[in-house]
Amino acid sequence: MEFNELVLGLEAVLFASGEPISIQRLAQTFEIEPLEIQNAAKELSKKLEPTSLELLTLENTYQLSTKKKYAEYIKKAFDIKRKTPLSQAALEVLAVVAYNQPVTKAFIEQVRGVDCSAVITTLTEKELIEERGRLELPGRPLLYGTTKHFLRCFQISDLSELPQLPNENANTPDLAEQLEVEHLGETEEE
Repeated sequence: MEFNELVLGLEAVLFASGEPISIQRLAQTFEIEPLEIQNAAKELSKKLEPTSLELLTLENTYQLSTKKKYAEYIKKAFDIKRKTPLSQAALEVLAVVAYNQPVTKAFIEQVRGVDCSAVITTLTEKELIEERGRLELPGRPLLYGTTKHFLRCFQISDLSELPQLPNENANTPDLAEQLEVEHLGETEEE
């Protein structure tokens, strides 16, 4: 397959999907090596620069998306209502999960010092965290971790792009403030 044809094929598959697709799955689809998919993705990303679309890299997946600067037009066209923004408590719980995952509810509550049941439910409903199995201890508590939707909302490819944790002795902003992103409370309703 010619490289330009691969780039166009990749664009077509990602456009038709609407969801993230793994590099491995794309390599199988086109019957090529994953490195060739990554090279085609770089070219597709360049090709999309002057358009309203962008190629998102989320862990080991790719997804086509509209650029953030066009969000207001999309909301108006589809009459999309804003969801309520995350509370300070939700941002704190999200930070604990993101930096320590997988974690149990008990761990989150120990770090925060308060009951977090309602906040965990809210973050799960917003698809920012998800259940990641159970811990092999008495009672088999649930483990929680962040989702691909979390990565999209914070516009990061993977967790290594999270801000560094502040040094306890340093005079730095609160962790929840570092994680706050303007558009997080503006996610579209499904």
